Amino acid sequence: MRSILLIASGLALLGAPATAQPVDCAKAVTTYEMNSCADQDYLAADAALNDIYRQSLAQIARSGGQKPYDAKSWEAALRASQRAWVAFRDAECKGLVPMEWTGGSGATVAVLGCMTRLTEARAADLRERFLNKGPARVP
Repeated sequence: MRSILLIASGLALLGAPATAQPVDCAKAVTTYEMNSCADQDYLAADAALNDIYRQSLAQIARSGGQKPYDAKSWEAALRASQRAWVAFRDAECKGLVPMEWTGGSGATVAVLGCMTRLTEARAADLRERFLNKGPARVP
């Protein structure tokens, strides 16, 4: 049993990639490099969206109004909207886009590019609506 575990561990190490070198995205040409750069772009867009979303919730929390336009109801509406938007983004980018590529090597870059574009657009929308001009009743 012990020798089986040692062999399995050794095989796992053989399959593990060597320490990855940083990818110069300005010179990316291989599929691996393009996928890595597309993933970096998406992660940056997602981090920015998460920050803007948190700021939007904070801005809404400072709003007034009576039900159903009070801050708590407004926050619930934004949270529901965001969940629906994530479901749309994932269906569009992870469901529909790969179909267009029918298993081709560019599918991952296309999926990540779609996710990045939609995430950046959502961040811009939230920024404009809640941070640049803010909710109507926020002092």
